[in-house]
Amino acid sequence: MTDVTGTQADATAIRPFTFEAAEADLEELRARIAATRWPEKESVDDQSQGVKLATIQALARHWETQYDWRKCEARLKALPQFITEIDGLDIHFIHVRSEHEDALPLIVTHGWPGSIVELLKIIDPLTNPTAHGGRASDAFHLVIPSLPGFGFSGKPTTTGWDPDRIARAWTVLMKRLGYRKFAAQGGDWGAMVADVMGTQAPPELLGIHLTWPFTVPPEIDRAIQTGNPLPSDLSADERRACEQLAFFYKHDVGYAQEMANRPQTIYGMEDSPVGLAAWLIDHDTRSYALIARVFDGQTEGLTRDDLLDNITLYWLTKTAVSSARIYWENKHAFFAPKQVAIPVAVSAFPDEVVQTPRSWTERAYPNLIYYNKGDKGGHFADWEQPQLFAEEVRAGLRSLR
Repeated sequence: MTDVTGTQADATAIRPFTFEAAEADLEELRARIAATRWPEKESVDDQSQGVKLATIQALARHWETQYDWRKCEARLKALPQFITEIDGLDIHFIHVRSEHEDALPLIVTHGWPGSIVELLKIIDPLTNPTAHGGRASDAFHLVIPSLPGFGFSGKPTTTGWDPDRIARAWTVLMKRLGYRKFAAQGGDWGAMVADVMGTQAPPELLGIHLTWPFTVPPEIDRAIQTGNPLPSDLSADERRACEQLAFFYKHDVGYAQEMANRPQTIYGMEDSPVGLAAWLIDHDTRSYALIARVFDGQTEGLTRDDLLDNITLYWLTKTAVSSARIYWENKHAFFAPKQVAIPVAVSAFPDEVVQTPRSWTERAYPNLIYYNKGDKGGHFADWEQPQLFAEEVRAGLRSLR
C-alpha cells in the first residue's frame, strides 16, 4: 500500500511520501518463492552458465523463511521522502539535509540493478561526516531520487525518458528544492545521468563525481569489439582495462543487450520472484562472485538482507520491466567520452567492470579535478564499501566548495 500525502492541485508541489507493503503482498511473495519450479543443476562446475542452482536456492530459502521486509521498510520510513511531478511524471526522492548549513547540495543517482536501497548506507557518512571520521566542512545535503520506472517513481507510459531527459529533470528537481548551486554523483546509470548533466552544464551544476566514468578511447573500443590488434604502446593499467572490457563484452553484456532490444519480453522477471532475483544478481562476474560468497555464508561488504532488500523493492513496486526500458531508451555508448567540460572527479574501484586508467580519464575529462584508485570495492562500491565511498566523494568534490 502506498500512502502519498499532500495536495496534487499544484503539479510542482513537493508531497511527503511513505510506503507500507500490504501483508497480503508479502504472503503472496513467500508463496510464490515456495512454489518455484526449479530447473536441473548447471552442467559445469563454475559460474560460466550463469547463476548457479545452489546459490539461487540458498537465496530463495532465506527469502522465504528468514527475510523480513519490514526492517527495510522501517529504515525507509525513518527518512524524509517526497514525490514531485516533473515533465508529467512523478519523481520519488529522499532528501536529507545536513545539520551543517554550509553543506554542499549533492544529487546522487543509483543504477540498475540497484535502487535507492543501495544508497542508504552512505546517507549518514555524507550528511553527518563528523560522526564518520570527516570534517564539518565535508558535509553534504543529499537528494537521492528513484530513476523513472524504478522503485517509487512513476512508470513512463510514453517513450522519451532517456538519460538526457532524466538529467534535465534532476536539474529541475534541485532548483525546485531551492538549491542554486549543487554537484551530482553516480555509478552505473547514475553515472550516465551525471555525465549527461555534465554535457548539459546547467549554470547551477558545479561538478560531478563518477565511479563509472566514460573514458574508453573510441579506437580502443572498436579494436576490442572487432578483434583487431590493440596499440603496442599501452601502459600496464591501459592493458588491464582492455582485458576487463573484452571480458565484459564477451561474458557479461547479455543482460544489457536483452533490455536494450526487447525489454518488454522479460515477463518472467515480473511474474517469478526467483526469476527476478536471478536476473538482478547476475550483473557482472565480479559482483555476482561476491553475491555468491554471501549466500555461501561468507562475510562480505554486503549481507543477504542487503541484497534481498533491493530485490524485494523491485518485486513490490512491480518494476522489473519498467526499469529495463532505460536500456532501450538510451542512445549513448556505455564507455565512450562525451566531451564534459565542467569539473569532474573520478574514483576508480578495482572490481568495477573496467577500472579506468588515469591516462584515459585525463584525456576524456579535460577539467579533471580528482582521480584516485581505490583499494577495494566494485560496481556497487557505495553499497559494498560505504565508508570508503563516502571518503572518495568528500575528497573528490572538496575543491568545489
